Amino acid sequence: MKFSGDVMKVLAIVLLGALVPSIVTAKNLEQQKAPNVVVIFIDDMGYADINPFGAKNYPTPNLNRMAAEGRRFTDFVVSSAVCSASRSALLTGCYHTRIGISGALGPKSNHGLHANEVTLAELCREEGYATAAFGKWHLGNHPKFLPNRHGIDRYY
Repeated sequence: MKFSGDVMKVLAIVLLGALVPSIVTAKNLEQQKAPNVVVIFIDDMGYADINPFGAKNYPTPNLNRMAAEGRRFTDFVVSSAVCSASRSALLTGCYHTRIGISGALGPKSNHGLHANEVTLAELCREEGYATAAFGKWHLGNHPKFLPNRHGIDRYY
């Protein structure tokens, strides 16, 4: 099942709405600065692997500060335990199997995230956000699959 752009916009608005700590009137909305949105997505991370969630063996001061100043989500489910599949689901809001991403895509893979898929980054850019991704992409290694083709302004 392919979701329309309107459905994806609603999903993005719901996500962004969850990140905004206050409810504002339409009049104040134009005057209020949009919140920064940072999504940290880590493969194989357990619940208590960083300080904000209970880790004690090593310090994570920057993550602690981000958690204290923003939102900290305590429940999260991904569509797959494998990196490429879970990333594709997070970015598109679709089950990875619907968009043809299973397992981990390596550098020799001949497929990747299709150009027709609307990503969260594209929706955020439409709302005036600058977007970036740092770390492994694993959604296709050929130029047509790279992050800059999917709404990511800057990546490394």
